[in-house]
Amino acid sequence: MAAGLIGGAALGAGFGELLRVIVEASKTAAMFRDNLEELASMLSPIEPVIKEIQSFNKAFDKEYETEQLVEIVKRGKKLVTKCCKIRRWDIIKKPYYSHKLLGLKKSLERFCQIVMQTHQARDIKEVLFETKEISVGIRKLSLKEGSSNGNGICNQVAVMGPCRVPEPRGKVLGFDEPLKELKVKLLKDGVSVIIVSAPGGSGKTTLVKQLCQDEEVKGKYEDNIFYVSVSKTPNMELILQKLLQAKDYAVPEFQNEEDGLNYLEQKFRQLAIIPILLILDDVWPGYEFLVHNLKFELPDYKILVTSRFAFPRFDDCTYCLNPLNDDNAMTLFRHNAFLQNGKPCIPEDIVNKVMKSCKGLPLALEVVGRSLCGQLVAMWLKQAKQHSKGLSILHSNTDLLAYLQSTLDTLDDEAGIKDCYLDLGSFPEDHQTPATALIDMWVEQYKLDEDCDAFIKLHELSIRNLVNLVVMRKDDASEADSFYNDHFVMQHDLLRELAIYQSSFDPIEKRRRIIVELSRNNFPNWWSEEKQQPLGAHLLSISTDETFSYNWGYIQAPEVEVLVLNFRAKNYVLPVFMEKMDKLKVLIAMNDSIYPAEVSNFQLLYSLSNLKRFRLEKVSVPSFSTSSFQLKNLRKISLVMCNISQAFEKGTNKMSDNFPNLLEIDIDYCDDLTELGEGLCDVVQLMKLSITNCHKLRALPEGIGKLVNLEVLRLTSCTDLMSLPETIGSLSQLTILDISDCLSIKNLPTRISELHNLAKLCMRGCSSCTLPSTITKLQHLKDVICDEETAYQWEFLKSYLTNLKVTVHEQDINLNWLQIFV
Repeated sequence: MAAGLIGGAALGAGFGELLRVIVEASKTAAMFRDNLEELASMLSPIEPVIKEIQSFNKAFDKEYETEQLVEIVKRGKKLVTKCCKIRRWDIIKKPYYSHKLLGLKKSLERFCQIVMQTHQARDIKEVLFETKEISVGIRKLSLKEGSSNGNGICNQVAVMGPCRVPEPRGKVLGFDEPLKELKVKLLKDGVSVIIVSAPGGSGKTTLVKQLCQDEEVKGKYEDNIFYVSVSKTPNMELILQKLLQAKDYAVPEFQNEEDGLNYLEQKFRQLAIIPILLILDDVWPGYEFLVHNLKFELPDYKILVTSRFAFPRFDDCTYCLNPLNDDNAMTLFRHNAFLQNGKPCIPEDIVNKVMKSCKGLPLALEVVGRSLCGQLVAMWLKQAKQHSKGLSILHSNTDLLAYLQSTLDTLDDEAGIKDCYLDLGSFPEDHQTPATALIDMWVEQYKLDEDCDAFIKLHELSIRNLVNLVVMRKDDASEADSFYNDHFVMQHDLLRELAIYQSSFDPIEKRRRIIVELSRNNFPNWWSEEKQQPLGAHLLSISTDETFSYNWGYIQAPEVEVLVLNFRAKNYVLPVFMEKMDKLKVLIAMNDSIYPAEVSNFQLLYSLSNLKRFRLEKVSVPSFSTSSFQLKNLRKISLVMCNISQAFEKGTNKMSDNFPNLLEIDIDYCDDLTELGEGLCDVVQLMKLSITNCHKLRALPEGIGKLVNLEVLRLTSCTDLMSLPETIGSLSQLTILDISDCLSIKNLPTRISELHNLAKLCMRGCSSCTLPSTITKLQHLKDVICDEETAYQWEFLKSYLTNLKVTVHEQDINLNWLQIFV
């Protein structure tokens, strides 16, 4: 306690001195005046609070964090003093010191937030309000910092950071002995790297996740456990970004990889008062250098690696995860194959045969067990006979894939479930695939009536444990309206390989779906054949990394209806052979880089006359109002994390002329959107408009009232949006309005009373919003979803709105939404 008081006193004195130095420097150091005045204006408001700093250490989990803040203040004073010594003729030094001042500002911002939170904690009501504001602030900051991305991120873990260890999915059975053995290795002194090696599907990742739930492990490493999914083509820049963001560190732009590693080592050194555990999940051959590069000389720092391959250089520190023994395998198999409260009616010898054919591999036990759960005895007999004929599971991936094919026999071909499963191989390994991307594909490719029909197929795959359906922010109201932007799909890499394997039986020209991964200038043989046959594929997926040369060559794919382009690049060139895809209905272009890519050959889209939906992620989008950009059959546009400042500006053509059948626009996490262009208001046939998580959007255009056919308007989490225009009253067909988490809206427009067809109003997180007296005229309003603070306003109106149901939203406290960025 004494140490904490001393730290607090030192911090208080240092803070006052730093503020004085900054104020004086802003008067004399003209070259840095703007930077210094920003710092002064940020620090001045908390000067009165800092006098109570003796109790400040209560805001921290550890006393050493106070020491870190003292160090930031000391370095800040030293930096400002140096800036004062820079003369006008030394202008070459300005960029360097301006960058340093910016780094100081970011470091101090978190300090200011903590001080203000501590001060405001006197009043419990203010604490509750502050918690909500901080939550929104984190969302906005994660976008402004270019965070992630999202993302990889934790499953069902209510903790901050993109590198927290996800909890194991479901009940972990059969790993008691491996857990004990691995724990001994981990806690043993003198071992810095441990490799957990086993074939795919053996439960390596589950084992490591469960190990991190051990009380002794958590007691030793506390919050210093970092989890990174590496996969087949890792990107060191992204790994460094995730590790730094895990502790809310600013991520500067590094000159090279070595600079980034040095910066990470420096930050880890600051944390090393408590031991650090770094987990690298799913490392492939050729990337052992990641382990070497991330090894730092720190006390009790450990790296735990999982891989389906063996690394000879780490033989001495490798833990080989063996298959489950019969007893543990049967426990896990029964848990998945039989209802927990029901009596199995399957003969014991048949159960034993099917279980033993899985060779103790946890993934096979889980998938096969779930596929047979609730099935007739005849189906069990069929499985047992197939395995007795020699279709067994060995320890190689190829044999496991061959076996897992039989699990697809239970999928309903007539319902198209199997085709939907096979389509999942179109997206990269360990990728969080947006459910809406799959829905776009399936609605058009399989001629489904509604988006919810496609979601039902996705749910069916989830029930069969062939995918993991992750909901980032639980919202039953949105799901009821067929809005699935918060739903993502994860798939075990082995099951993805199975989908690709299943799609590769036929000759290349006869395959229904073709999935290609390209790197550098390496193409499959069929791609470069002189007498290439036209491809008959309906789905074509092409993944490229940053080494790809974009010398596409030429292929003939006239039957393609869905084109998926997965890439990682700052600059991307669309393949020229796209323009001959006359039957293309859906285009999905997804950039896995940190920043939006500049796309060349964008004009190729203009030739796709049958295109009905396109989805762009992390792409800079040109204006949609140019004379050449005409897609007469386009029905839906989705833009996610894109630069769209020019997209909706008025041009030579009206958007309604270019897209006469456009019915839906979905804009999500587009951080450069500050004002919505008037050009969008020309699309009078539009029925759905969703602008969500665009935190810098300040205003909607007055012309929005021209969208007279609009039925759904979503503005969720547009936190800087100040108001809705009065012209919204002209949206006579509007049935759903969602302004949830639009924190800056203080009043609803008076003309909202003219929305005579409005049936649902969602306004969660709008506790400061006042309802106009005219709201009583909304006689068709049936559902209002709001916070408890707003509900009382609506209770007074129930005598006027007799059909009204008010639902108080219970906040879903988790940070799964951060996974979008990683």
